[in-house]
Amino acid sequence: MDGGSSDVAQGEKAVTLEALREKMAEFARERDWEQFHSPRNLLLALVGEVGELSEIFQWKGEVPKGLPGWDEGEKVHLGEELADVLLYLVRLSDMCGIDLGQAALRKMGLNAIKYPVHQCKGSSNKHTHYGSTGTEEPSNGSL
Repeated sequence: MDGGSSDVAQGEKAVTLEALREKMAEFARERDWEQFHSPRNLLLALVGEVGELSEIFQWKGEVPKGLPGWDEGEKVHLGEELADVLLYLVRLSDMCGIDLGQAALRKMGLNAIKYPVHQCKGSSNKHTHYGSTGTEEPSNGSL
C-alpha cells in the first residue's frame, strides 16, 4: 500500500489508509452512526468480522498461496471479509486517535529488532527463543 505498487491499474491511484479513514468517517457521518462508533463497539464488530473471515478457512486445511482450486466466487467472498476487517480496523484506529500507518511501521521496526535476520531466518520460533525481548541493545553494537 505504498502507492508504488505495480498491481495498481494504469490511471488508478493506490488506496491509502488515510483515504479509507476519510471515507469511513464520511460514511458514518452521513448515516449518523458516529454515536455508535465507540472503541468498544468497533472492536467487538471487528472481532465478529474476524470470525466471519475465519469461517472461510475453517474446514479447508492448509491453503497454499494464491488459493489454487478456489473459484472466483470464493475469492470475491474472501475479499469482502478481508475488507470488512480492514475497514473496522481503520475506523477503530481513527476513533482511538491512532495513526495506523505509523503504528504499523513502528511495529515492523520493533519486530525487526525482536527477530534479527541472522538468528531467525527460516525459523518460526517466538522471539523469546532468541533471548531478546526487542528492548535491549544488540550486544555487538549493530542492528
